[in-house]
Amino acid sequence: MYTTSKHHHYAATPPMGWNSWDCYGASVREDEVRGNAAYMAEHLRDYGWEYVIVDIQWYEPGANSSQYRPFVPLEMDEYSRLQPAANRFPSAANGQGFKPLADYVHSLGLKFGIHMMRGIPRQAVHADTSLLGTNITARQIAHPNSICPWNTDMYGVDASKDGAQQYYNSLFDLYASWGVDFVKVDDIAASRIYGIHLDEIKLIHHAIEQCGRPMVLSLSPGPAPLEHAGPLAEHANMWRMTDDYWDLWHLLYEMFERCEKWAPHARDGAWPDCDMLPLGHLGIRSVDGGGSDRWTRFTRDEQVTMMSLWAIFRSPLMFGGEMRDNDEWTLSLLTNEEVLSLHRNGRGARQLYREQDRIAWTAQGDDALYVALFNASDQEDTVAVTLAQLGLADAPLVRNLWTRENLGSLNELSFSLPPHGSLLLKLT
Repeated sequence: MYTTSKHHHYAATPPMGWNSWDCYGASVREDEVRGNAAYMAEHLRDYGWEYVIVDIQWYEPGANSSQYRPFVPLEMDEYSRLQPAANRFPSAANGQGFKPLADYVHSLGLKFGIHMMRGIPRQAVHADTSLLGTNITARQIAHPNSICPWNTDMYGVDASKDGAQQYYNSLFDLYASWGVDFVKVDDIAASRIYGIHLDEIKLIHHAIEQCGRPMVLSLSPGPAPLEHAGPLAEHANMWRMTDDYWDLWHLLYEMFERCEKWAPHARDGAWPDCDMLPLGHLGIRSVDGGGSDRWTRFTRDEQVTMMSLWAIFRSPLMFGGEMRDNDEWTLSLLTNEEVLSLHRNGRGARQLYREQDRIAWTAQGDDALYVALFNASDQEDTVAVTLAQLGLADAPLVRNLWTRENLGSLNELSFSLPPHGSLLLKLT
């Protein structure tokens, strides 16, 4: 049985924000973070968007895309803790870390987040550097056989060793001093080699609890194992249900099944995560997802389908594109108050039925029933749901949330939908 603890209040509704990975890979710079933060404050903050997140390898001076440079020197302090590369984040010079950048984000009424890799830097272990708050050293807590298969920066931490908790405590004390509100921890929810790293998840959870600052804990990558839904919810606020998700139809198609399985496990403060929204201008310095500098490859119908599924399922919403390049269409997907109200306040989301590629979802609102109809096939098709299936006796008033149109009182919900298309309806 789930219990609610203090950390669940840090993300009472699914977090909404921007993450630098989809457009800048590992190479984002301070001016780009500040620019996107300013855009969010002006155009999105009033709709509930609030997190500005610097993704992986902010401590790597030479990072230039989403392809990692293996075994290169990283910026690190004397206590084995990685630091922002000052050539990319000038305000971090002279040991200031991310505090000046976080202060700027906070001044806009927003929250600041960073990415970190599970473990301890390999260069700290090889040099056997100090750990803050203990006479144990880096080599004594390292787990050199616990590596990340796709990034060479870190060794795992052996949770059974004295000093392991102190090391993670020192990291999160540092992040708290910077003003960090959100931490995305990678190579931890699932690993291509070892599965889930529950021991390190627990170390990180305790480190956040002791640091004195509320921080949302996000776990990556996926797919997180369904059988660990309980411990994931107990220790984190969100966890990835999927490996990296990109603007490819087959990845969106596969998400329906993932959402169906994880829907019973979503609850206030603990959110299964569909991953980022690859919308708008992507791949500026990222070659992941089989693409380069591009506009999203999703059709407009696919973009609406993705937003509708993420909204009714209540996934965290993390926009991945360069926001300053958003066109009116892309901005409209992020600023529909009626869709965002469902995302914020929906309850009990579940797949009502699936017949081949005709899919219906439903969720309960405060004063309404929400229905999402999806045509996941490659041809136009009719998707329908009856009042009996919805447990309704009388014809409801039906509203199309994306077009903001009232469709009148309907005895049957039956609609012809384009390939990969959808409808998001509110019934009162």
